[in-house]
Amino acid sequence: MGEIFNVAIFPLLLRQFVITTALSFIVGLELHSYRRANNQDLGFGTTRTFTLIGVLGFVLFMVDDQLWAWLFGLLGLFAFLAIFYFKRSGEGVLSLLSPVLGLLTYSIAPVVIRFPEWFTILMVVTILLMLSAKPGIRRFSDAFREAEMLTFTKFLIMAGVVLPLLPDSQISSVITVTYYQVWVALLVVSGLSYISYLAQTYVFKEKGLLLTGLLGGLYSSTATTIVLGRRARETAPSPQVTQAIILATAMMYLRLLLLLMFIGHFDAALELTGPFLFLLAASLLAAWLAGLMPVAVRVKVDKLPLSHPLEFKTALVFAVLFVVFAALSTLVISRYGSEGLQVLSFVVGLTDIDPFILSLLGGTYHISNAQIITAIVTATGSNNLLKAVYAMVLGRNRYSVAAAAWLVLLFVVSMVYVFHLSGQPA
Repeated sequence: MGEIFNVAIFPLLLRQFVITTALSFIVGLELHSYRRANNQDLGFGTTRTFTLIGVLGFVLFMVDDQLWAWLFGLLGLFAFLAIFYFKRSGEGVLSLLSPVLGLLTYSIAPVVIRFPEWFTILMVVTILLMLSAKPGIRRFSDAFREAEMLTFTKFLIMAGVVLPLLPDSQISSVITVTYYQVWVALLVVSGLSYISYLAQTYVFKEKGLLLTGLLGGLYSSTATTIVLGRRARETAPSPQVTQAIILATAMMYLRLLLLLMFIGHFDAALELTGPFLFLLAASLLAAWLAGLMPVAVRVKVDKLPLSHPLEFKTALVFAVLFVVFAALSTLVISRYGSEGLQVLSFVVGLTDIDPFILSLLGGTYHISNAQIITAIVTATGSNNLLKAVYAMVLGRNRYSVAAAAWLVLLFVVSMVYVFHLSGQPA
């Protein structure tokens, strides 16, 4: 009953036939719209033709349990489309779009009958998106640099070749995380940063300060604050500087929650959801209120000069920091307990908090879950204090000072929460 088309009053065969016919009709309709929008004749068939191809695939699939009829139909359709393509290629038309769509439409019936209905919908939606998103896909293809494919290949090697080969065993008695955990953390952090990098590079080329703060915060809120602080001094003062810096930190909380969920630390993510979402919402409100400051001058940032997230040096630094912070956490906790961990968390917040937080959650330490949560909040709080210093020193105007004031307030709120949580019974 929970499936999209699972209506009890319709027999199963009738429902499958209706779904196949409707989806085939939609594909043909979208192809017709595509041709009209591009003012081109790219191949055979109308909406009716594609609907009948879908019906033919359904009938031939059902009449023979051995599927010979459907396979012979597929070969016949393939032969016809091959002849049609070579004939059209002689006329200078080299598009394979219509032949491929014809074969996909013929395959809708087996998918409807053999696969879950969500997969059928996903398949047809993908086809429709490929047709309707042609201008955007073409612009992306034209802008996509050759070096990016090499980078993506490296990422696939890191994820699909290196990761399965790493042992899921503890590195040492001091470094209580495993080789596998280090690499998974590296892949997740790099992958999320890479998505932000691609969005900044290819999707939002002409972006203002606000979008720079949002996307940059998903990449690195500290690096983004440094860039925005420098731009605040180089360009005309604007409340958008305040807004962008605050938005970058707001995205830090979202990024950390996503990282924890992607790596599988759902318990920690759940416990941090309350304070982090509160700080995120408060920061969004503060950014909106900052836009009401007088003397608003629109400022644009042409390019956010961040290093590529999948560079070998960047990955190596993250892996080294992950291992170093795991070892430091073990030594500090064994000698100084939770109080030492809080001091370490504060100090680490003045550097890079991602590897510290992930190593803290991945390791084996003799502390409570609440103490780990307070350490994470402490690290984020001191990181906000560091960004406040960057904003004031680099910006040197009232708008960057306003942003720094909000970051200091976030630090104070984080510390209040830490002291409150520390006072709770373990």
